[in-house]
Amino acid sequence: MSVTRMVILGLVRWLEPVHGYQVRRELVSWNVEDWANMAPGSIYHGLRKMTEEGLLDEVGSEQVEGRPARTMYRTTRFGQEEFHRLLRKYWWELHQPNDPFLAAMSFLPALPRREALLAIRNRMAVLRGYADQSQLAMREMTPEKPVHVSWLMELSAVRIEAEIAWCERVLARIEAGEGQHEGDPGEPLEAQFTEWRKEMNG
Repeated sequence: MSVTRMVILGLVRWLEPVHGYQVRRELVSWNVEDWANMAPGSIYHGLRKMTEEGLLDEVGSEQVEGRPARTMYRTTRFGQEEFHRLLRKYWWELHQPNDPFLAAMSFLPALPRREALLAIRNRMAVLRGYADQSQLAMREMTPEKPVHVSWLMELSAVRIEAEIAWCERVLARIEAGEGQHEGDPGEPLEAQFTEWRKEMNG
Protein backbone atom coordinates (compact mmCIF):
# COMPACT_ATOMS: atom_id res chain seq x y z
CA MET A 1 0.00 0.00 0.00
CA SER A 2 2.91 2.39 0.64
CA VAL A 3 3.89 2.47 -3.04
CA THR A 4 0.26 3.01 -4.02
CA ARG A 5 0.01 5.86 -1.52
CA MET A 6 3.12 7.57 -2.85
CA VAL A 7 2.09 7.25 -6.51
CA ILE A 8 -1.46 8.51 -5.95
CA LEU A 9 -0.40 11.35 -3.65
CA GLY A 10 2.32 12.40 -6.07
CA LEU A 11 0.01 12.53 -9.07
CA VAL A 12 -2.80 14.29 -7.21
CA ARG A 13 -0.24 16.82 -5.99
CA TRP A 14 0.83 17.56 -9.57
CA LEU A 15 -2.64 17.71 -11.12
CA GLU A 16 -4.83 19.00 -8.28
CA PRO A 17 -7.68 19.53 -8.19
CA VAL A 18 -8.23 16.25 -10.00
CA HIS A 19 -10.86 13.51 -9.98
CA GLY A 20 -10.30 9.80 -9.59
CA TYR A 21 -10.93 8.88 -13.22
CA GLN A 22 -8.20 11.29 -14.37
CA VAL A 23 -5.76 9.80 -11.85
CA ARG A 24 -6.60 6.26 -12.95
CA ARG A 25 -6.41 7.04 -16.67
CA GLU A 26 -3.04 8.76 -16.33
CA LEU A 27 -1.50 5.99 -14.21
CA VAL A 28 -2.76 3.28 -16.57
CA SER A 29 -1.01 5.15 -19.42
CA TRP A 30 2.19 4.92 -17.34
CA ASN A 31 1.81 1.08 -17.17
CA VAL A 32 1.73 1.41 -13.39
CA GLU A 33 0.28 -2.08 -12.95
CA ASP A 34 3.55 -3.51 -14.29
CA TRP A 35 6.18 -1.64 -12.27
CA ALA A 36 4.25 -0.75 -9.10
CA ASN A 37 2.04 -3.86 -8.83
CA MET A 38 -0.99 -1.55 -8.66
CA ALA A 39 -4.34 -2.82 -9.89
CA PRO A 40 -6.23 0.06 -11.54
CA GLY A 41 -9.21 -0.60 -9.26
CA SER A 42 -7.06 0.01 -6.18
CA ILE A 43 -6.65 3.66 -7.17
CA TYR A 44 -10.23 4.56 -6.21
CA HIS A 45 -9.89 2.67 -2.93
CA GLY A 46 -6.64 4.50 -2.23
CA LEU A 47 -8.24 7.89 -2.86
CA ARG A 48 -11.10 7.14 -0.47
CA LYS A 49 -8.84 5.72 2.23
CA MET A 50 -6.39 8.61 2.12
CA THR A 51 -9.28 11.05 2.30
CA GLU A 52 -10.43 9.30 5.49
CA GLU A 53 -6.86 9.56 6.84
CA GLY A 54 -6.66 13.29 6.17
CA LEU A 55 -4.04 13.01 3.43
CA LEU A 56 -6.48 14.19 0.74
CA ASP A 57 -9.38 16.61 0.76
CA GLU A 58 -12.52 16.39 -1.34
CA VAL A 59 -12.91 19.80 -2.99
CA GLY A 60 -16.17 19.53 -4.89
CA SER A 61 -17.28 17.48 -7.84
CA GLU A 62 -17.35 17.63 -11.62
CA GLN A 63 -20.16 16.45 -13.88
CA VAL A 64 -19.88 16.12 -17.65
CA GLU A 65 -22.70 15.41 -20.14
CA GLY A 66 -25.08 13.87 -17.65
CA ARG A 67 -22.55 11.36 -16.32
CA PRO A 68 -22.35 10.67 -12.57
CA ALA A 69 -20.57 13.41 -10.63
CA ARG A 70 -16.86 12.83 -10.07
CA THR A 71 -15.28 13.82 -6.77
CA MET A 72 -12.34 16.21 -7.04
CA TYR A 73 -9.32 15.77 -4.75
CA ARG A 74 -6.49 17.92 -3.45
CA THR A 75 -3.58 16.99 -1.17
CA THR A 76 -3.54 18.28 2.39
CA ARG A 77 -0.45 19.43 4.25
CA PHE A 78 -0.24 15.96 5.80
CA GLY A 79 -0.58 14.40 2.35
CA GLN A 80 2.30 16.52 1.07
CA GLU A 81 4.47 15.45 4.00
CA GLU A 82 3.59 11.77 3.52
CA PHE A 83 4.38 11.96 -0.19
CA HIS A 84 7.83 13.45 0.41
CA ARG A 85 8.56 10.93 3.18
CA LEU A 86 7.76 7.98 0.92
CA LEU A 87 9.50 9.53 -2.09
CA ARG A 88 12.78 9.86 -0.25
CA LYS A 89 12.38 6.43 1.37
CA TYR A 90 12.11 4.67 -2.00
CA TRP A 91 14.85 6.71 -3.64
CA TRP A 92 17.40 5.74 -0.99
CA GLU A 93 16.41 2.11 -0.32
CA LEU A 94 16.86 -0.97 -2.47
CA HIS A 95 13.91 -3.36 -2.63
CA GLN A 96 14.20 -6.67 -4.47
CA PRO A 97 11.25 -7.69 -6.65
CA ASN A 98 8.83 -10.12 -5.05
CA ASP A 99 8.45 -12.49 -8.00
CA PRO A 100 7.24 -16.05 -7.24
CA PHE A 101 9.45 -17.21 -10.11
CA LEU A 102 12.49 -16.67 -7.87
CA ALA A 103 11.07 -19.16 -5.36
CA ALA A 104 10.30 -21.63 -8.16
CA MET A 105 13.82 -21.20 -9.56
CA SER A 106 15.30 -22.26 -6.22
CA PHE A 107 13.76 -25.70 -6.83
CA LEU A 108 14.70 -25.99 -10.50
CA PRO A 109 16.23 -29.50 -10.05
CA ALA A 110 12.79 -30.83 -9.01
CA LEU A 111 11.73 -30.50 -12.66
CA PRO A 112 12.87 -33.19 -15.09
CA ARG A 113 15.50 -31.73 -17.41
CA ARG A 114 13.20 -31.71 -20.46
CA GLU A 115 10.45 -29.94 -18.54
CA ALA A 116 12.93 -27.40 -17.15
CA LEU A 117 14.00 -26.56 -20.70
CA LEU A 118 10.37 -26.15 -21.77
CA ALA A 119 9.64 -23.96 -18.74
CA ILE A 120 12.56 -21.64 -19.44
CA ARG A 121 11.65 -21.36 -23.12
CA ASN A 122 8.10 -20.51 -22.12
CA ARG A 123 9.32 -17.83 -19.71
CA MET A 124 11.44 -16.33 -22.47
CA ALA A 125 8.38 -16.19 -24.74
CA VAL A 126 6.32 -14.49 -22.03
CA LEU A 127 9.11 -12.01 -21.35
CA ARG A 128 9.43 -11.20 -25.05
CA GLY A 129 5.71 -10.47 -25.11
CA TYR A 130 6.15 -8.01 -22.23
CA ALA A 131 9.18 -6.49 -23.98
CA ASP A 132 7.13 -5.93 -27.13
CA GLN A 133 4.38 -4.27 -25.08
CA SER A 134 6.92 -2.00 -23.41
CA GLN A 135 8.40 -0.96 -26.75
CA LEU A 136 4.91 -0.25 -28.11
CA ALA A 137 4.02 1.82 -25.04
CA MET A 138 7.19 3.89 -25.45
CA ARG A 139 6.45 4.51 -29.14
CA GLU A 140 2.92 5.64 -28.26
CA MET A 141 4.11 8.18 -25.69
CA THR A 142 2.83 11.63 -26.61
CA PRO A 143 5.05 14.73 -26.36
CA GLU A 144 2.78 16.02 -23.58
CA LYS A 145 3.75 13.20 -21.22
CA PRO A 146 6.56 13.92 -18.74
CA VAL A 147 9.81 12.63 -20.24
CA HIS A 148 10.72 10.73 -17.07
CA VAL A 149 7.73 8.42 -17.65
CA SER A 150 9.38 7.17 -20.85
CA TRP A 151 12.61 6.64 -18.89
CA LEU A 152 10.65 4.51 -16.41
CA MET A 153 9.25 2.40 -19.25
CA GLU A 154 12.76 2.10 -20.68
CA LEU A 155 14.01 0.76 -17.33
CA SER A 156 11.28 -1.90 -17.33
CA ALA A 157 12.20 -2.89 -20.89
CA VAL A 158 15.92 -3.11 -20.06
CA ARG A 159 15.22 -5.35 -17.06
CA ILE A 160 13.10 -7.65 -19.19
CA GLU A 161 15.80 -7.87 -21.87
CA ALA A 162 18.38 -8.67 -19.18
CA GLU A 163 16.26 -11.55 -17.87
CA ILE A 164 15.77 -12.89 -21.40
CA ALA A 165 19.56 -12.92 -21.85
CA TRP A 166 19.93 -14.70 -18.49
CA CYS A 167 17.34 -17.31 -19.54
CA GLU A 168 19.30 -17.94 -22.74
CA ARG A 169 22.49 -18.59 -20.75
CA VAL A 170 20.77 -20.92 -18.26
CA LEU A 171 19.02 -22.73 -21.10
CA ALA A 172 22.33 -23.40 -22.84
CA ARG A 173 23.89 -24.73 -19.64
CA ILE A 174 21.00 -27.10 -18.91
CA GLU A 175 21.09 -28.32 -22.53
CA ALA A 176 24.83 -28.94 -22.10
CA GLY A 177 24.10 -31.27 -19.18
CA GLU A 178 25.01 -29.02 -16.26
CA GLY A 179 23.23 -29.50 -12.97
CA GLN A 180 21.22 -32.46 -11.75
CA HIS A 181 17.49 -32.94 -12.33
CA GLU A 182 14.96 -35.45 -11.14
CA GLY A 183 14.79 -38.27 -13.63
CA ASP A 184 18.35 -37.82 -14.91
CA PRO A 185 20.23 -41.10 -15.55
CA GLY A 186 22.51 -42.33 -12.79
CA GLU A 187 22.37 -41.54 -9.10
CA PRO A 188 19.01 -40.16 -7.86
CA LEU A 189 18.87 -36.42 -7.25
CA GLU A 190 18.38 -36.80 -3.48
CA ALA A 191 21.58 -38.83 -3.24
CA GLN A 192 23.49 -35.78 -4.46
CA PHE A 193 22.46 -33.90 -1.33
CA THR A 194 24.43 -36.05 1.15
CA GLU A 195 27.20 -33.51 1.61
CA TRP A 196 24.66 -30.71 1.77
CA ARG A 197 22.82 -32.47 4.61
CA LYS A 198 26.11 -33.04 6.45
CA GLU A 199 26.89 -29.34 6.21
CA MET A 200 23.47 -28.40 7.61
CA ASN A 201 23.81 -30.89 10.47
CA GLY A 202 27.34 -29.78 11.26
